[in-house]
Amino acid sequence: MSEILGANGMPAGDAAAASGAGGDLIKDASIETFEADVLAASMQTPVIVDFWAEWCQPCKQLTPVLEKAVKAAGGKVRLVKIDIDKNQMLASQLRIQSIPTVYAFFQGRPVDGFQGAVPESEIKAFIDRLSEAAVAAGAAPAGGPTEDYAALGEAALEGGDIAAAMQLFAQAAQTDPENLAAIAGLAKCHMKAGDAEQARQTLAMVPADKQNDPALASVKAALSLADHGAGGDVAALEAKVAGNPDDLGARFELAEAQLGGGAMEAAIETLLALIERDPDWDDGAARKKLLTVFEALGQTHPATLRGRRRLSSILFS
Repeated sequence: MSEILGANGMPAGDAAAASGAGGDLIKDASIETFEADVLAASMQTPVIVDFWAEWCQPCKQLTPVLEKAVKAAGGKVRLVKIDIDKNQMLASQLRIQSIPTVYAFFQGRPVDGFQGAVPESEIKAFIDRLSEAAVAAGAAPAGGPTEDYAALGEAALEGGDIAAAMQLFAQAAQTDPENLAAIAGLAKCHMKAGDAEQARQTLAMVPADKQNDPALASVKAALSLADHGAGGDVAALEAKVAGNPDDLGARFELAEAQLGGGAMEAAIETLLALIERDPDWDDGAARKKLLTVFEALGQTHPATLRGRRRLSSILFS
């Protein structure tokens, strides 16, 4: 962890009053509330995040000690508890490899932390470091944790929570209107929601000189597939291909119908089967379509990696 970078210098008495003596000091959070409960809250007061799980015995030892120390600090810090079993995507995004793990967030960024059930004296010293640095830091710096918001947005989108992802990407884009990852993320959210036109309008926010930036490639490829996809009868086309395996035009129509229905991995298999029969069919149309599918999924997607390996095997065997 890096050294703590700063806070707003809010006096301890004021912080305690703002937090109140009640439950705002300690709460449970999820990927949906992480932005508000941790990133946003840490712009004013350091937030300690306790990553735990029900099966973890050291966690059961550590958490009560953390809660006691946070209450004793009187509002100088807050505690947020995150069950990694219920928030696996968030834990993965934050690289939680073992538990208990404790991170301290300040001004939207992780700034300190430790692992394991440490003694109460070490927890008190940990909290003292956070609160002293917060008071000493003065005002928060300009800008905001746009990369954190965008990364968490990607995690939420991969986890299937389009609403949370959209909120996080919007926060990043609002803080930094030129954050291309955030703009691309918003466009992806609209695509996932079935609104290609809104995705296209979102991409129009990008300045002309940055329209070819690699950060936009995936969502632009997905839009291209949506624009050219066909809504054909998949079952009928599958039957047509089965009846005449050499009808490569029918195979291509089947791939487009699969893409139109969002069955990307099935379309990859159909296109690979077509290429295996004739790599140069229709001036390489299947290969071009397949590369667009890979671009839309992203170059690190498991289906892309598998598909590229098979494509290489077909073309160079």
